[in-house]
Amino acid sequence: MVERQDEGTGQPTGLREAIEQGRTALGIELGSTRIKACLIGPDNAPLASGSHDWENQLVDGTWTYSLDAVWSGLQASVVALLADVEGRYGVRPTTFGAIGVSAMMHGYLAFDDADELLVPFRTWRNTTTERASAELTALLGHNIPLRWSIAHLRQAILDDEPHVSQVRHLTTLAGYVHWRLTGHQVLGVGDASGMFPIDPVTKDYDRRMLDQLDGLLADAVPGRTVADLLPRVLPAGADAGVLTDEGAALLDPTGTLRPGIPLCPPEGDAGTGMVATNSVAPRTGNVSAGTSIFAMVVLEKALERVHEELDLVTTPAGDLVAMVHCNNGASELGAWAELFGQFATALGRPAEPGAVFEALLRSALDGDADGGGLLAYNYLSGEPITGLEAGRPLFTRTPDSRLTLGNFARTQVYSVFGTLSLGMRVLAEEQVELDAMFAHGGLFKTEGVAQRLLAAALGAPVAVGRTAGEGGAWGIAVLAAYRASAQGAAAPEQDLGAYLGAEVFSDAELDVVEPDAEDVAGFSAFLERYSAGLAIERAAVETLRTRDTTQEAAR
Repeated sequence: MVERQDEGTGQPTGLREAIEQGRTALGIELGSTRIKACLIGPDNAPLASGSHDWENQLVDGTWTYSLDAVWSGLQASVVALLADVEGRYGVRPTTFGAIGVSAMMHGYLAFDDADELLVPFRTWRNTTTERASAELTALLGHNIPLRWSIAHLRQAILDDEPHVSQVRHLTTLAGYVHWRLTGHQVLGVGDASGMFPIDPVTKDYDRRMLDQLDGLLADAVPGRTVADLLPRVLPAGADAGVLTDEGAALLDPTGTLRPGIPLCPPEGDAGTGMVATNSVAPRTGNVSAGTSIFAMVVLEKALERVHEELDLVTTPAGDLVAMVHCNNGASELGAWAELFGQFATALGRPAEPGAVFEALLRSALDGDADGGGLLAYNYLSGEPITGLEAGRPLFTRTPDSRLTLGNFARTQVYSVFGTLSLGMRVLAEEQVELDAMFAHGGLFKTEGVAQRLLAAALGAPVAVGRTAGEGGAWGIAVLAAYRASAQGAAAPEQDLGAYLGAEVFSDAELDVVEPDAEDVAGFSAFLERYSAGLAIERAAVETLRTRDTTQEAAR
C-alpha cells in the first residue's frame, strides 16, 4: 500500500502527522568538529537534520571549548533542524516523543556550590594527567587512562590547583548539557564509565574503588567523597527527567519547543556509536572514525590482566566493553584535502570541500598495497597507545619510494588506522573473539574506500549500514526513542539489545567487505614501517615546538 502524499510537500502525510503529534525522537551529539541534530520518525529512520561546525581551541596549553560555544552551536544545529523539518514536511515541530544528548566522553568539567565552572573545560584531548593516571592505575588495579575525569581531578590535586577545594560536582559535556536542560545531574552508564570505573554487576560506580580513593580526596575536598562529586548513573531507557522551561529556551531561543519532553540518559559518543551499529551484544564491535578513532568490543568476560592500551567501559546498558581509543583520527586527512582544495582554486577550478575529500579518498584505491613506501603520522596531539605525549603531523619518505597521489592518499588513510591496529593486537593476545565489526562516521560515507582499508588493517570483515554517515546523532535519537517506548514507566519492557534487533535493525541493509589478501599484506608492511618510524615522530616532538608550548613544558 502506497501512503498518501501531501499535495504541498510531496511527503507522506503520515510523516507530517507523526511530527505534529510528537511521535518522533530528537538526538543531539556534540562531536569534536560538529554539533549535529537528527530527528527520527516512528520507524527510527532519519527525517531531518541540522548541524553546526566548531573547533576546539588550545588556550594556555589546554584543549578546550567555551560553554558559550556549546550553547550557540547547539542552538544553531537545532534551529537548522527545525527549519529542515519545516522545509521538508510543511510543519514546524513544537514537541518530540523524547530527546537525547550525547557528546565527547571523558574530560573535566568542575563546578562549585553556585554551579559556576571553576576552570575551562578540559577535553579528552589533554594528556597532562600522566602522573595521576599511573598512580590510580596502580592503586585500583584497573587501567585509568589519561582522558578519564577521575585522572583529571587527581592530577589537579597533585598539582595543588587552588580550585580543587571548591569542587562540588563533576560531569561530562553530555552530562552538563542534560543538566542544564532538565535540572538532573545524571549520566548514562556508558558515559559514566569514562569518568570512573563501573562495576558490571551493579552497573554503577565500583564501590570498592570509590572507597579506595576517598582517602586521596579527603584533604583536598573536605567533607566530600568521590561519589558525592560524580553524577548519578542510569542505564539506557531510564527516566532522566524532562525538558524544563529554562531548558526549552536554551535549546530553542525562538520559543517553538514546548517544555515537558522526556529525555533519555545522556550518553557518550562511544555508546551512541555502539547503538548506531547495533553492536551492544557480546562478540560484536564497532569502529568510529572522526577527530579521534576508537574501536569498541563487547566482552564475554573480563580480561585476564590490566592493559594500558585498553579502556574498560560499558555499553549504554552497562555491559563490559574493551575500548581501543586513539586521540588522532581523520583530522590530518581532512587538512590535506583542504590544501588540495586550495590548489584547485589556485588553478581556477574550485570545488566543494566534500567533493575534494571524496576525490582524495577514492584515489587511495589507485595506490600500491603498502602505500609505495611512504610514511605518515596523523598526530595532532599526544597518543598514549604509542607513548607520545604530544603530536606533530608528519609525512616522510625514502628516495626510492613511489610518490603518487594514490600512494599518498592510501598512506594518509592507513595512518588513520595505524595506532588503532596496534591497540587491537592487544585484544587478539587476550583471545577476544569477534563475530562482527561495524564501522560508522563520516569517513565511511564514501563507499568502498575506508571500509576496505579498515578491513585490511583489522584483518577482519567490516560492515557499514545505511546510517553510517549519521553516526552518534542518530544513535542518541534511537536511545531517546527507546526511552519513549517506556510510555512513562521507569524503564522499557524490552532490554536494549532486543529493542535494537526488533525495532531498529530487523531489516537493516548492511554492506560487508571481507579483507583483501593483497591489502592485508600491504597494510602489514606499512604498519611495520609505521612502528619503526615512531622514533622519527618522537624526534619531531622534541625538536619542533608549537607556538603554545605551555602544555608540553608542563610535562
